Amino acid sequence: QVQLTESGGGLVQAGGSLKLSCAYSGRTYTMGWFRQAPAKEREFVAIISWRGEVTDYLNSVKGRFTISRDNTKNTVFLQMNSLKPEDTAVYYCVAAGTLGFPKQTYDYWGQGTQVTVSS
Repeated sequence: QVQLTESGGGLVQAGGSLKLSCAYSGRTYTMGWFRQAPAKEREFVAIISWRGEVTDYLNSVKGRFTISRDNTKNTVFLQMNSLKPEDTAVYYCVAAGTLGFPKQTYDYWGQGTQVTVSS
């Protein structure tokens, strides 16, 4: 059974940075981050392949966010720079239990971590 635990969320001013971490246990393949803002649909943010050689991003975060993973430490990261108020959301770590990139659905979800960007 895969378990995902996010950390690193918080309150930051616009233009600032945060780094989210997702510690995982069990066998995972493609992993990534989704987010959900109040009264909005959940949306994909970034994904990374099993070996970390391929990534993909939501257009609005390209050039500002970077996803990475360290499989020796069972951790996936999301470095978020130049944060904007519209990045405010609960961020969820996700993982696929089977090979493939990208994935249409993800088998495992974390509990989420709140990111709030003040203007």
